[in-house]
Amino acid sequence: MKRERGSTIQRVLDILDTVAASPKALSATEINEVLQLPKATAHRLCAELEARGYLLKKINGKSYVPGNRLHDVAVGVLANSRLRATRHAILTALSEKVGETCNIAYPDGLYMAYSDRVETKAPLRLQFPIGMRVPLYCTASGKLYLSTLPKAKRKAVINKLQLERHAKNTITDPETLLKEIDRIEARQVSIDNQELYDDIIAIAVPIKDKQDRFYSSLAIQAPVSRISIDDSERYLPLLREAAHDLSTLADEDE
Repeated sequence: MKRERGSTIQRVLDILDTVAASPKALSATEINEVLQLPKATAHRLCAELEARGYLLKKINGKSYVPGNRLHDVAVGVLANSRLRATRHAILTALSEKVGETCNIAYPDGLYMAYSDRVETKAPLRLQFPIGMRVPLYCTASGKLYLSTLPKAKRKAVINKLQLERHAKNTITDPETLLKEIDRIEARQVSIDNQELYDDIIAIAVPIKDKQDRFYSSLAIQAPVSRISIDDSERYLPLLREAAHDLSTLADEDE
């Protein structure tokens, strides 16, 4: 049964809703099967949304996933939602338990950007402003995000990156980085072992939506004088518990 034609804005919103809710990429034809729009209209609107950054066409050139602008809208809604204080309280509680800086970051093109952050009270710390972007390939959060991509896409993204050395352990070889990403995918935990800054480590776990899709990362960041790589493992239960609480909170906000 076909839906009523509706206005252009209704059709656009229906397309965005359909793509955002889908666990897989959808072609314009598949979108049209759900929405029952005129075929030419579905293809035209998808192309326009892609051109404006709300949809992103996958490597196969046929199917769409949410684009960066749609992701930015979602992050903006989360950052200003009625649950913002609760979300920040979860982050603050984690920071107080571990005694270190904790942050939430989301993918922003070839970078990760901080959407929330609680700094440690210890005198030795790195202070990053909300919205600051850091590279994908040499941060715990960035490598974690890369591990959620299909293997072909993660390789394509890594090939686009300029793997410049930021610290003594920065991985600058693409094949070595891909192997590291594979290990992260298997464990669902990512570690920055002095890869962005010397003497600073970070450990990150994913925050997922109700469809088990990655949408942001939760990380602890600390100097190696206070937390070693071996020590970082003992913080995983606290990290995973907080990530679960944040995931549940995000579901309630929908």
